[in-house]
Amino acid sequence: MISVNDNIIISDDELEERFTRSSGPGGQNVNKVETAVQLRFDARHSPALTNAVYLRLKALAGNRLTQEGILVINADQYRSQERNRKDAQDRLIELIKKAAVAPKHRRATKPTKGSKQRRLEGKKKRGVTKKGRGRVMPE
Repeated sequence: MISVNDNIIISDDELEERFTRSSGPGGQNVNKVETAVQLRFDARHSPALTNAVYLRLKALAGNRLTQEGILVINADQYRSQERNRKDAQDRLIELIKKAAVAPKHRRATKPTKGSKQRRLEGKKKRGVTKKGRGRVMPE
């Protein structure tokens, strides 16, 4: 069981891990041990996620989410399989935490009378300055 927050708890059977040989650091170990982890999570059919959270997750995940709604996270930063598993799970949790936060509703506001007045005064002052830059008329 992975607890994302108070409302979202993902069971272990919803996660699928695949292990492959990793590139990068590891010396001869790289050629023998499958340390890279590919974590797959079916976000579309997960009972832990609401539809709104899924839609925000879809926007955040980008091309990490397949057409079928499966989130794929690849982790091969570390030399050990266990650290890569932990890294992939941490990245999944962080992504779902971000998606779980509903965006703040923006309320449209009108400019105050004073701010309108200051803006117009500034425009008039600037116009007078520019008018003074014209050609000098002979008297």
